[in-house]
Amino acid sequence: MTNPRYGAGDLGPGVESPGPSSFPLDSELTSPPAEIAVAAAEVFKERLSLAGRYAELLGTEGVVRGLIGPRETPRLWERHLVNCGVMSEIIPFGASVVDVGSGAGLPGIVLAVARPDLVVTLVEPLARRTVFLEEAVSVLGLDGNVTVVRGRAEEVVDSLPGADVVTARAVAALDKLAGWCLPLARTGGRLLALKGASAAEEIAAHGRAVSELGGGEAVVRLCGVGLIEPPATVVEIVKEREVVPGRGRSGGGAARRAGEARGEARRADGRRRPRRG
Repeated sequence: MTNPRYGAGDLGPGVESPGPSSFPLDSELTSPPAEIAVAAAEVFKERLSLAGRYAELLGTEGVVRGLIGPRETPRLWERHLVNCGVMSEIIPFGASVVDVGSGAGLPGIVLAVARPDLVVTLVEPLARRTVFLEEAVSVLGLDGNVTVVRGRAEEVVDSLPGADVVTARAVAALDKLAGWCLPLARTGGRLLALKGASAAEEIAAHGRAVSELGGGEAVVRLCGVGLIEPPATVVEIVKEREVVPGRGRSGGGAARRAGEARGEARRADGRRRPRRG
């Protein structure tokens, strides 16, 4: 998962991305390994073959473009597709989902494959990644319920409606994730952050910052219990209120920093726009 704070990148002068039809196939990636087959079938149901097509894209073009490490290929189903897919069990039917720092589409594309009822927006700042995402969405036939938006979370917050669910799968600390993601959620919406074994420690360390940003008490949700071992660890934060930058609780430090980041992004965008003569 890409860090949503990374700056925008380019494919490079003279470099053209291949179109969707040029994606190579690797039939060995199409089906989940035996040890994860039952879980994959439960998560993706009748769309299991579509999930297999996505696994092909990740294991071939995703590796070529540097979006997935080559060592990840043997465990794409276990570590990436199914681990992300089990999040769908805590997302309500028909929800709008914004996936921040979507990278290669994890978990955003996985959720769209597993749950065609969801309306998913993939937010990603890097050009080479957004090109891959757009092509993958086209190849997988997800155009009807998936949109790709290029930009950092703080840059696109004013252009997107508040989402029911904001997802993130990143190594960033919980306070930073909350600063990027909670502004994208509607009041009453939720941030679902895929985390590891340190989730409880992060909650203890960053609970005050999360509160300043309008979030309620963070809780750990285990997804895929009985399907995968260990279950996926998801930190859930409900957005309880809108926060005016600089007016959060306890001095509003986290809210102020988030507002400053959004302001800087807008100023940078203004500097990039040419002046009219």
